[in-house]
Amino acid sequence: MQKGNIGVTTENIFPVIKKFLYSDHEIFLRELVSNAVDATQKLKTLASIGEYNGELGDLTIHVSLGKDTITVSDRGLGLTAEEIDKYINQIAFSGANDFLEKYKNDANAIIGHFGLGFYSAFMVAKKVEIITKSYKEGAQAVKWTCDGSPEFSIEDTDKADRGTDIVLYIDDDCKEFLEEPRISALLKKYCSFLPIPIAFGKKKEWKDGKQVETSEDNIINDVAPIWTLKPSELKDEDYKKFYRELYPMSDEPLFWIHLNVDYPFHLTGILYFPKIKNNIELTKNKIQLYCNQVYVTDSVEGIVPDFLTLLHGVLDSPDIPLNVSRSYLQSDANVKKISTYITKKVSDRLQSIFKNDRKQFEEKWDDLKIFIHYGMLTQEDFYDRAKDFALFTDADGKHYTFDEYKTLIKDNQTDKDGNLIYLYANNKEEQYSYIDVAKNKGYNVLLMDGQLDIAVVSMLEQKFEKSRFVRVDADVIDNLIVKEDKKAETLEAGQQEALTSIFKSQLPQMDKTEFSIVSQSLGESATPVMITQSEYMRRMKEMANIQAGMSFYGEMPDMYNLVLNSDHVLIKGILADENKECAAEVGTVQGEMDNLNKQRDELKKKQEGKKADEIPTAEKDEMEALDGKLENLKKQKEQIYGDYASKNKVVHQLIDLALLQNGMLKGEALSNFVKRSIELIK
Repeated sequence: MQKGNIGVTTENIFPVIKKFLYSDHEIFLRELVSNAVDATQKLKTLASIGEYNGELGDLTIHVSLGKDTITVSDRGLGLTAEEIDKYINQIAFSGANDFLEKYKNDANAIIGHFGLGFYSAFMVAKKVEIITKSYKEGAQAVKWTCDGSPEFSIEDTDKADRGTDIVLYIDDDCKEFLEEPRISALLKKYCSFLPIPIAFGKKKEWKDGKQVETSEDNIINDVAPIWTLKPSELKDEDYKKFYRELYPMSDEPLFWIHLNVDYPFHLTGILYFPKIKNNIELTKNKIQLYCNQVYVTDSVEGIVPDFLTLLHGVLDSPDIPLNVSRSYLQSDANVKKISTYITKKVSDRLQSIFKNDRKQFEEKWDDLKIFIHYGMLTQEDFYDRAKDFALFTDADGKHYTFDEYKTLIKDNQTDKDGNLIYLYANNKEEQYSYIDVAKNKGYNVLLMDGQLDIAVVSMLEQKFEKSRFVRVDADVIDNLIVKEDKKAETLEAGQQEALTSIFKSQLPQMDKTEFSIVSQSLGESATPVMITQSEYMRRMKEMANIQAGMSFYGEMPDMYNLVLNSDHVLIKGILADENKECAAEVGTVQGEMDNLNKQRDELKKKQEGKKADEIPTAEKDEMEALDGKLENLKKQKEQIYGDYASKNKVVHQLIDLALLQNGMLKGEALSNFVKRSIELIK
């Protein structure tokens, strides 16, 4: 028997493996099974080139559980005593203490950096045995034993067959790994697609009302998953079946893309566009990354462009650099090339579907647009490709490319300054009446109701020349697309003031909501009253919900305009009635205000050219008293209008109709509106 110390320049390698690698301790199984696969594939390679002439036989790798052991057995190359000494004992690296200190919080860096995959066994085991026999003719089987200290022993042993058994005596604090469901789950996670059959236990079947083991090995992996096959060998059903295996509870995917490239790097895989029902399903990390069919990670940022992390599927590349044992990715030029290639492949596939089967593309557009919009917003080169197949959808459900839509609206929706105005709604039902008014003018209205459409609108305004996007309820229709200079307002100042006071006095108080009253000459056939919302402020508030750093806008109140059509018979009727009812009282108050304003103007004239400290205190006091009296008279006048308005059912009805149209009439106010409507009908 040979005894010795493992060649490390520090004696604390095992405590470090145990302590600092603990968070990732489940990877021991992946490492040991992957090593067994490597040993088996190397033997197959030697056989194929004539350097091994023996029978290959059954190459299945077996994972088995004992009372306190896990054993991984293969029939691969095996090891001689000299090879054990070279590959297992000589973990010689300089500056080990510095290295361990530097990487003490990164489990995988320690293992991967020095090829210590085998030593991950000591994360869960108090003792490890290697029983191995080389494939070489006349080789002596050997047994290596180590109890987690730098000391090891190696001795000759009996082993009938070539290959390696690694026996882990599981530590007391890792007994979970002796449970069949735990090992089964880890094998499923890491080893489902390894290229050599992996057996864990025996297949079970129902017999006499209970599950019993059969004599057949339970193979847990698919050695030739569909991404390793040529697309020409596969049918649609094969892709769908694989998707169901990966994501058993998901709806059928929209499309898929089979990647298969040999140059300038190796990359295979299948990416699926999933059907997303709502925000909750907008989850990333559904793409699994493999290296030669060994599972690495489902965190693929850096390899896959950010917008495509919403996709599902599998990528496999031996060329993706791993700074650790098949675990964490390292960004470099190669990764960038792969990311660019995937973007191109995805956009080419979408372009192809659009060109060859536009009908199908349009049918799936509502599901697809989240991916395409996300890509256009986050990746310039994807926008350049996608602008030819990204679609607008109008309120009637018709689809147009950007160029098609521009051609459709340019003659009718260009304003007097040559700007092309894109009208849009983001809720077809709530904004129905505004859409209807726009359509009656011969305008087309887009439906922008997607999760990212607010951001898309802002992006397209930057991309399109001389173009603006305006929501259809942002103003009265003639102000949305101004074709000619506006007509002068027909109301006198006194009438404007009366209308503003009458309607403002009866508007309900709403939390974080402010109204401005605007009267405009809109024509006799236009609606008497409507509510509009500033495009700029509304858009800023909406962007605040999805963009960090804009919360200031999110805290501001919603700003609305109550627009009164001074040409409408109902508004004219209110003005005429108000004049009849209030003229005398208002006239008296206005007379007093005119007199005070005259005194104020005279005093102001007297003070012209004087600095503040040159004006006598008496004059300042007089000015302050005049301002106070004017403010009180203004309130008196508003009170007269308010008292009048409170009894005017038409005013209330018009306000409530405008609120109702915008979904802002609720509770008691809605009940009162219904009662008043019945009374007015009688």
